[in-house]
Amino acid sequence: MTSLLSRLCLCLFVLWIFVTVIQGEFVDLPPNGSIRSLAEEETVLPCHYQASGSDVVVQVTWYKEKSDGTKEQIILAHHTNGQTAFGPWSRRVRFRSSEPTVDSSLVIMSTEVSDEGKYICRISTFPSGNFENEMSLIVWTIPISSLDPVILVEGQSYRQAASCRSIARPSPRISWDTDLNGQSTNRSSDNGAVSSHYSLHPLRSMNGKKLDCLVWHVTSSTPRRLSNRLVVLFPPHVEVSSNNKDWSVGLENAALSCVSGGNPKPQSFTWIRKDSELPEGVIPHPNGTLIFGRPLSLSDRGIYTCVAKNEVGEANAEMEIVVTDSSERQIFPENMLMLIVGGVAGGLLILMLIIVITVTCHHKRKNTKLEKG
Repeated sequence: MTSLLSRLCLCLFVLWIFVTVIQGEFVDLPPNGSIRSLAEEETVLPCHYQASGSDVVVQVTWYKEKSDGTKEQIILAHHTNGQTAFGPWSRRVRFRSSEPTVDSSLVIMSTEVSDEGKYICRISTFPSGNFENEMSLIVWTIPISSLDPVILVEGQSYRQAASCRSIARPSPRISWDTDLNGQSTNRSSDNGAVSSHYSLHPLRSMNGKKLDCLVWHVTSSTPRRLSNRLVVLFPPHVEVSSNNKDWSVGLENAALSCVSGGNPKPQSFTWIRKDSELPEGVIPHPNGTLIFGRPLSLSDRGIYTCVAKNEVGEANAEMEIVVTDSSERQIFPENMLMLIVGGVAGGLLILMLIIVITVTCHHKRKNTKLEKG
């Protein structure tokens, strides 16, 4: 009895080896049994079965495994009855080869995120029966990113200067490319969305400086750059300049210029004269220039102030204008010459008087000594 049982086991073992040797196999399998693809692109799920011996592939069927474990039929190809695709898959899939019983690879023409999951390629052969190969599809998406800058004002407290958002599968990573002195705060969610906020204390020196958002993702070897320049608003700073160094009576085309910075540039300029109104014939222009539309007169003297304003604030600067009379300038040298000549003559007279007194005193002392002798 024991000998009969041993012989039966040996026969079954030999039969198993025989079946194993002669049955076909799946070739060109994906590494680790998984395929990675991008959404909206074509995906190929490979399935190539090499039959052996007298086996013939008579039918190929693709399934997708649902979350509840049931199988959803996608497409079927029969060696005599042709092909049939099922439900919504009928518009989205096809076999890669015109002979699907030879190359049974499935093509998803435009991959969707919902296509991610486990797929089963079932090969039906005659006379050996059915053979299956499973593989997983992982669907990645290219990041959708946005950058939202914030307009800041000098003097504000520490606050957000820009925010960057991105969503993808798998989740992207965000960093900042800038020389600004600030800090970033990153957040992420389960749906693949990430965000980063960059905050700083706004100064006018930061206006126009680079604050770029970099989005990193496995679908690209380099980050996507979202370029941005920081905007900091600040009040004007003003200087008053003149087109002439010498302001004299009768001078024509005299002008004062109000040179101002600020962000934004000043929208208005106002000219005033200290302790009095602007003289008649003096015209202020919108660009900050004060034009004297007639020859200068002595009444144009005074301290002129320019006030520049923008939406953030205002600033002012002043210049004192001294108008001289040409006749006064001609008389002045003559009077000075007379004073110089008079001074020299007076000095010589005093010197001669000192000499006379000295000589007289000397002679008196000499005569006194002779009389005593």
